[in-house]
Amino acid sequence: MFSLPVFIGLGVAIAITSFLSGLFGMAGGMVLMGILLAFLPVPLAMVLHAITQIASNGWRAVLWYKYVDLRITGRYAVGAAVALAAWWSIQFVPPKPAALILLGLTPLLARLIPRHHAPNVARPWHALACGLVCSSLQMMAGVSGPILDVFFVNSGLDRRQIVATKAASQTLGHFSKLIYFGALVEHSGSIDPWVAAMAVAMAILGTTASRWVLEAMSDIQWRTWTWRIITAAATVYLVQGIWLLVGV
Repeated sequence: MFSLPVFIGLGVAIAITSFLSGLFGMAGGMVLMGILLAFLPVPLAMVLHAITQIASNGWRAVLWYKYVDLRITGRYAVGAAVALAAWWSIQFVPPKPAALILLGLTPLLARLIPRHHAPNVARPWHALACGLVCSSLQMMAGVSGPILDVFFVNSGLDRRQIVATKAASQTLGHFSKLIYFGALVEHSGSIDPWVAAMAVAMAILGTTASRWVLEAMSDIQWRTWTWRIITAAATVYLVQGIWLLVGV
């Protein structure tokens, strides 16, 4: 599937982006999605991204299991299941320019929602809506971290609880994405088992390395750097998506 230099570069990218995800609870998955879309058709990029993020988020949930809010995660799971059922009936694969544009717009639109109007994932129906909305976004753009963060901004959880609960929830969301796109990759090729194994190993490595840095950061530093990285990545993908759309 990949030449040796690209294989090595992809492994490094997965480790770095998993480190970012482990540190900020998002950002890394968004960066990785853009990288994969540059090399693979949309269905294959979604499948490999799902495999990587299941490993990254799943391992992060294990590392921070004491801080996972199981009530929020359970309600998120119900919403994610509803989203999977709805998208399964549609069987839609977004064009690459559309996926990139949505990938870029999602965090920028999330920032337009006033904090005092943001939904609160600690409320039962809001958590269910979070699972429905975020899982749907994962089917369309591959990621949902920035919108997921909007649901957590008024939750009252600290950075460890946010990272842990988002990790557990995102694991379920990416698993839904894997099921959905796994059934659609027949005409786009397949993921080499060695690539999948490498992705899982590097995701765990990057996630593990992030734990000590997260412990050392303050909540203010954590929030500031999260949005800096997200905004920079969103701008790049939005421009790239528009460029591809105009060039078609």
